[in-house]
Amino acid sequence: MGSNGPLDGVLVVDLSRALAGPHAAMMLGDLGARVIKIENPTGGDDTRSWGPPFVGPDDSVSTYFLSCNRNKESVTLDLKSDDGKDVLRRLVERADVLVENFRPGVLDRLGFDVARLHELNPRLVVLSITGFGHDGPEGGRAGYDQIAQGEAGLMSLTGPSADEPTRVGVPIGDLLAGMYGAYGVVAALHERNETGRGRVVRTSLLAAIVGVHAFQGTRYTVAGEVPTASGNHHPSIAPYGLFHCADGTLQISVGSEALWRRFIAAFPSLDRPEFGTNPDRVRRRDEVIKAVDSVFAEWALADLLPKLAEIGVPAGEVRSLDRVYDWEQTRSQGLLVDVDHPVLGPITLPGPPLRFDSNAYAGGRQEHVSPPTLGQHTESVLAWLDETP
Repeated sequence: MGSNGPLDGVLVVDLSRALAGPHAAMMLGDLGARVIKIENPTGGDDTRSWGPPFVGPDDSVSTYFLSCNRNKESVTLDLKSDDGKDVLRRLVERADVLVENFRPGVLDRLGFDVARLHELNPRLVVLSITGFGHDGPEGGRAGYDQIAQGEAGLMSLTGPSADEPTRVGVPIGDLLAGMYGAYGVVAALHERNETGRGRVVRTSLLAAIVGVHAFQGTRYTVAGEVPTASGNHHPSIAPYGLFHCADGTLQISVGSEALWRRFIAAFPSLDRPEFGTNPDRVRRRDEVIKAVDSVFAEWALADLLPKLAEIGVPAGEVRSLDRVYDWEQTRSQGLLVDVDHPVLGPITLPGPPLRFDSNAYAGGRQEHVSPPTLGQHTESVLAWLDETP
């Protein structure tokens, strides 16, 4: 591993904006890559204007932008101008990875189609993220997360019932596309060690969401069942979901018959012949939920959670985000990083989800860098290009 993460020494040129591409590039930056983010001089990345909330002097900084652009340098370029194209060319010649999430054909019209990119740099790995795929009958469609969540079936699986399709509370299609994209880039960089040549990695919001259908997908492709939303309870395991106690809510997972036996030993009124096996309980899910809620109604949350832990049944609270970020377990896992922002001063950001070795820094980096202000590094990067063969 390099001194600042496993991708130390890798140069990424990030032409993307909004969330899917920036998230992929941020993941690579978290792992130690140098990420140079190219932004339009008039306004920059779309997410700089997404809010509220905005923070800082005159509410000048979008917290949305802060969420997906740490560990990057910002360079402003007009890619429609000859000067802007020349700087991009020089960056491409030196880069290991280029990330873009333009609609299909936009990069070609700018004069940087795949053939041209690999003519400039045969070792370049290109990550291209689209909404619905780069080809196919609807390959040219613009990709927005909530639309993709609906089109890719995720909303039909989420919410209280089939009549109320519900979006996931974060832009999960964008985030998953970024994660899959970064995963593909790392694989392509590994392959390049053998072949000496880069390749194009493609994914989309559609592909990313279909890629996480998991058992819901095979319910249809193999069993012919069309899954629908089942609220806060698992469609194939019972009891598994959200339950109510005397003073709050909690979630439990009784994921095996062995756990069920421990569960009913602790709460004997649930030991009923009609609840004998998991398929029995799934068929009678509403009855199981009602019965468990009735038992839990006699318990306070502070007493019930230790009782479930004692018998080995997985359980947990439903935390608001303030309680997540104030939780010592969260900070102990490197999931918060402190950075110094040029406008805001010291701030805390959600951190990378990976650590290497038992006590390594989050993402492998010894130090994380704040998301940049617009064009913050233009002069330093241009000077570096002039100095670097």
